[in-house]
Amino acid sequence: MRPSEQTHPWLKFTIDMRPAPPALWISLGEATSKCEHLAKVPLRPATAKRLHQMYLAKGVAATTAIEGNTLSEEEVLKAVQGELQVPPSKEYLKQEVDNIITACNEISTRVAEGRPVPLDTGLLCTFNRQVLDKLPLKEEVLPGELRQHSVVVGTIYRGAPAEDCRYLLGRMCEWLAGEDFVAPKGMATIYAVLKAIVAHLYLAWIHPFADGNGRTARLVEFHLLLEAGIPSPAAHLLSNHYNQTRSEYYRQLDYASKSGGDILPFIQYAVQGFVDGLRSQLEYVWDQQWDIVWRNYVHELFKDKNSAAHVRQRLLALDLGTRDGWLAVGDVTELSPKLAKAYANKTSKTVQRDLNLLAEIGLIVRETKRVRARRELILAFLPLRRQA
Repeated sequence: MRPSEQTHPWLKFTIDMRPAPPALWISLGEATSKCEHLAKVPLRPATAKRLHQMYLAKGVAATTAIEGNTLSEEEVLKAVQGELQVPPSKEYLKQEVDNIITACNEISTRVAEGRPVPLDTGLLCTFNRQVLDKLPLKEEVLPGELRQHSVVVGTIYRGAPAEDCRYLLGRMCEWLAGEDFVAPKGMATIYAVLKAIVAHLYLAWIHPFADGNGRTARLVEFHLLLEAGIPSPAAHLLSNHYNQTRSEYYRQLDYASKSGGDILPFIQYAVQGFVDGLRSQLEYVWDQQWDIVWRNYVHELFKDKNSAAHVRQRLLALDLGTRDGWLAVGDVTELSPKLAKAYANKTSKTVQRDLNLLAEIGLIVRETKRVRARRELILAFLPLRRQA
């Protein structure tokens, strides 16, 4: 009997989804649908780039914040864009963030170029080496090398025996590549999400490195999701979820081991966060798409109308379209600096006349003291109902 079989009997390398509640399967189905939708969304290249950078920054900020990094999401976004400057006292924080950015970008490039890399012990060591590169570390920490000593996580949990770490990682990788995770037709996304979550959980249990285990486990999640075809913005969502619900994250990890290896609660917790994140991402993407279609529609209505009044009215329609809901008539000219400049020397009668024209051509709904864009015009299949 190996030492780990006595100390960590919950490392069973099995997954049984038969007891999973219907709600979990519904969430996994929703994740599949939303990932497919996100993957097929047409966006302007500049918008797509902004989306990629934004969610890369969210994921990197989250996975490092869990470990105590104090750089804000805005600062991490600057690091993603190559623009972050920090004082010497914070250089180690920036280095930690840069390490994850580099690793994520390398994975993304490799996947985009069709160069898949199977998950094995060597790749896990590479990820750990990248995570810890150039960071100030304790003497016993050797980046990319399996630990040779026991380790306690927090104040209670003890990682698997050091002498078994290589064996356990090999067995884990073999299991993840085996028949338990071969997806039936139409269930590739479901199995990819399950595989990524379970890999994370088992790495947290084994804790094979002297440092950087959590960041390595979350990087493995990203790697597995991306290689399975999950859109890259979505592949960062789990790290963000764990960070936003940090106390529950630790509670679920603790329960999974103390329960003797009941992994379903952790899977449910992770999947729900993944789906919530997908909903938020799609809302953002829909807003971007709506903005593009609204702008095209307004420009079409004002085609070949280039007088000063028409230019001003077109700008007013475009800016009103950025608001969802009613706006006081007296506030419309303050929607943007450009609009304020256009109406700087105009009387209230001019504003009223412009609003009346936009109402006449159907771009806005006008009441005595308030106004709103008719956003429903370009929502082709919105159920017919009276707009409040």
